[in-house]
Amino acid sequence: MKIAVFMKQVPAYSEGNMDEKTGVIIRAGLPSIANVYDVVALETALRIKEITNAEITVFTMGPDKAEDVIREAYSMGADKGYLICDKAFAGSDVLATSYTLSQAVSSVDNFDIILCGKQTTDGDTAQVSGAVAEWLGIPHMNWVCEIINVTENEINVKCQLDGRLSVIQTAYPCILSVEKSIFTPRMPSLKLKMSSRKKEISKITLDDLNDKNENNYGLKGSATKVRKIFPPERTAKRDIVIKNGKDGADYILEIFKNTFNSKEENI
Repeated sequence: MKIAVFMKQVPAYSEGNMDEKTGVIIRAGLPSIANVYDVVALETALRIKEITNAEITVFTMGPDKAEDVIREAYSMGADKGYLICDKAFAGSDVLATSYTLSQAVSSVDNFDIILCGKQTTDGDTAQVSGAVAEWLGIPHMNWVCEIINVTENEINVKCQLDGRLSVIQTAYPCILSVEKSIFTPRMPSLKLKMSSRKKEISKITLDDLNDKNENNYGLKGSATKVRKIFPPERTAKRDIVIKNGKDGADYILEIFKNTFNSKEENI
């Protein structure tokens, strides 16, 4: 069995700015980590590997420093890694990202299962996995919260859908986007961490893809056009007041009175 895992490098925290012209996050200077949801997807692949003796290949799309994500995946037990890196891929929205990933994975091998986290902590669209499945024309299971059974020919999973649990069985190939709660990721192995420093990471560029038309990738291939960006309003620090019974009611009433009087003065 062959398993592909999509992993993304994301900013370690929510600070940072957006390019006002393109609407793309300015990542320069920001510390980065592997998307936590994708680390769980890798753990899911490792659990399946323990059952089926599968081979795990990790794909990450980003600049050269995104190799750190693959090194981390190696230290957990991944077998191969590919960095999808080309200036033509920069600034991709969901449409262009999913198309690039589908082209990249198809250029490497025919995988039985493709795994990814249900979302990323930067874009947070939760749409890429479904779009990749559409490009590849394969079944897609979203919000997978449990792996029930895995065989050489099919997989049976449990999905959390709109407050209901659905049990779904499908043959390969297929793509699964997993919930964060499905497994707790293991700690990296010290032995594998040391060996990962020397392990080869292959690079995929535009020239390696079947579709080499750069207009289908990056900003050029993105359907989303950002018209305006602005920072979210930050909540000011507030004091916490604890009151009981009548004291609490009187305190709230006083706030209402002050607010009402203030509005009257402004009329």
